[in-house]
Amino acid sequence: MTTRIMTVYGTRPEAIKVAPLIKALEESQDFESVTVVTGQHREMLDQVNELFGIVPDHDLDIMSHGQSLAQIFSRVIEGLDPILEKEKPSAVIVQGDTSTSTAAALAAFYRQIPVVHVEAGLRSGNIHSPFPEEANRKLTTQIATLHLAPTETSRSNLTAEGVDDAAIAVTGNTVIDALLTTVGKEIPFTEPRLEELASSGRRILLVTTHRRENWGGAMEGVGRALARVARAFPDLEIVLPAHRNPIVRDAVLPQLEGVENVTVSEPLPYGEFARMMALSTVILSDSGGVQEEAPSLGKPVLVMRENTERPEAVAAGTVKLIGTEEERIVAEVTRLLTDDDAYTAMSGATNPYGDGSASHRSLEALATAVTGLRAPGHP
Repeated sequence: MTTRIMTVYGTRPEAIKVAPLIKALEESQDFESVTVVTGQHREMLDQVNELFGIVPDHDLDIMSHGQSLAQIFSRVIEGLDPILEKEKPSAVIVQGDTSTSTAAALAAFYRQIPVVHVEAGLRSGNIHSPFPEEANRKLTTQIATLHLAPTETSRSNLTAEGVDDAAIAVTGNTVIDALLTTVGKEIPFTEPRLEELASSGRRILLVTTHRRENWGGAMEGVGRALARVARAFPDLEIVLPAHRNPIVRDAVLPQLEGVENVTVSEPLPYGEFARMMALSTVILSDSGGVQEEAPSLGKPVLVMRENTERPEAVAAGTVKLIGTEEERIVAEVTRLLTDDDAYTAMSGATNPYGDGSASHRSLEALATAVTGLRAPGHP
């Protein structure tokens, strides 16, 4: 008899990280997989599903222009509840720290269905940074029954908050499973300029920025810093897949007008983005996932944040926190482009996030725990 497991996700980062686990569930003889997407992201989410061959069983399609965090949260709970009632899963898997993941966990908890939290235990120590992710992940911890922690540091964070160690499994991060599968495919770029760049041999600075806490003046400073770096290193190409949020674009893009060696593109599909990471010399980002992925490819990551919930990479030396101050960004990028020893020290460090087998360890932990899974407070 198979056990029905429901996975709920809504954004591109979630999709990337649950895809290997969903495929493992589909291949297992012990589990029946039910997938639900919320559509918190739409096009980018669909691209990942297509890449990994995942056809969702249910689609809440909650995306609407300018939706607030509260609207996302309420729409997920309202849309998911009747599906939970119909499907009656033995457990619900959520991933990470999005509004989708926390709302889905709460909807399952209300139905007294056990919650399995993938990538559990990340902490920045500041509930306002990243916002709202730090609060989301802490709330999900209180609801979850089984915590799949990517690292020992994450396990320690959970036990320090009173989570029973028996309810925690250290699995590695499933993003490495997804990355190693994807990067080997060398998916062609849809934009001709990027395909030409790929064969040019030029050095590449890959940039992503979108964090809410950086909106406004900080992002304008990021744009100015990029323009200065581009002019200082004419042999360098800066590639900026611009986040679709107009607040982000209005802050960054005006600073880059007329700078020839900057390529601004639409957000890259995951397969293309993985390839661009592999081609890059240095990565400058405020993303969480990039901090985990790039070290597997031997790429130094400069993180435009003051803190991180992923301290393992900082300790390993693959990632460096540099904040968003314009002068600091210019100085740190310049250092990696001109100091071979500094570059080698970061690019050669060991990735602490796993070996590509996290999804299988997660499945083993789920199989071990599933017969005893109970929602918190439920006899």
